[in-house]
Amino acid sequence: MADFNTIRAGAGIRTAEIDAGLRAHMNKVYGTMSVGMLITFAVAWAVGSNPQLLGVFRDPMTLQPNILGYIVMFAPLIMVFAFGAAINRLSAAGAQLFFYVFAAVMGLSLSWIFVAFTGFSIAQVFLITSIAFAGLSLYGYTTKKDISGWGAFLIMGVIGLIVASIVNIFLGSPAIMFAISAIGVLIFAGLTAYDTQTIKTTYLAHAHHGDTEWLGKAAIMGALNLYLDFINMFMMLLQLFGNRE
Repeated sequence: MADFNTIRAGAGIRTAEIDAGLRAHMNKVYGTMSVGMLITFAVAWAVGSNPQLLGVFRDPMTLQPNILGYIVMFAPLIMVFAFGAAINRLSAAGAQLFFYVFAAVMGLSLSWIFVAFTGFSIAQVFLITSIAFAGLSLYGYTTKKDISGWGAFLIMGVIGLIVASIVNIFLGSPAIMFAISAIGVLIFAGLTAYDTQTIKTTYLAHAHHGDTEWLGKAAIMGALNLYLDFINMFMMLLQLFGNRE
């Protein structure tokens, strides 16, 4: 009996350690994501509020991108694929630095919104997105339902959105843009819950190994996924409900 109680007590301590580790892991994910968001919007505001800086990438009047503007527009997508390919070769500190550089480049690509939309509507949509994101992420973290099956469907949806967005750059159709934005909100809402649960389950699956370097990089990758969910949901909602200048 004494041995059984000792084993049970040891298991309880181990479970408590894993729970504490999970909380610390999620705090790092959300903290890293928040710093990335701060960098993105600081860069976007700094460039978007300065016509000379914005003019390097876009026509300040029409907001049409020039060659450098197109490079900045597609750079975040290229960097995401590069990050996924290089993550195993990077240290945790290197992965974090890459993420922050990525966040700054994303800020450059989004700088035009501070000219196209009113400051109030940007703040309003950001608040709405924050509330929705928090609720969806909380659902993904707390639900007992396995939503891993959503992944393939949602990723296919993202690929479809990317293709449709590229096509619409040349078509310039408001109807297509509305459809992309409406469907995109639903897709990235689902991805927020899905990615949160994936971050949690991945940590729990590897917590026993104690690989702090891997867990550090996993936290950065998780932060990147949630960051992309937030940014994309914000941009889709801004296209739908933002008040233009």
